Parts: sequence; C-alpha cells; structure tokens
Amino acid sequence: MCGAAWAGGNRGCVEVADAVPGAVPVRDSKDVEGQVLIFHATVWSTFVADLKVSADL
Repeated sequence: MCGAAWAGGNRGCVEVADAVPGAVPVRDSKDVEGQVLIFHATVWSTFVADLKVSADL
C-alpha cells in the first residue's frame, strides 16, 4: 500500500498480506525482518474504507 501521494515522497510504504484467513498482517516495507502488525480483517476493511472516504474529501 504505497504511492507518491500517500508516501509524501518518503517512500513510506507498508506491505499487506492477504493469505491469512480473518487477519491482515502489515509490515514496514523497508524493514522486512521487523515486527508485523496483525489486524482483524473487519477492522482493516473499515480502516481502508475510511481512507478512501478521506481521500475523496
């Protein structure tokens, strides 16, 4: 999940996995050995939907 507008030119990206049923693991793309945050799938879906709404404002 990254893009120039999202990252502000800093290349501040995250990697999101989708192969875990009911969960969404997320990590810093620059620190592949670092910690992983795991979100419940419904919480992640709400977060992404809210981002889309905010982007439309």
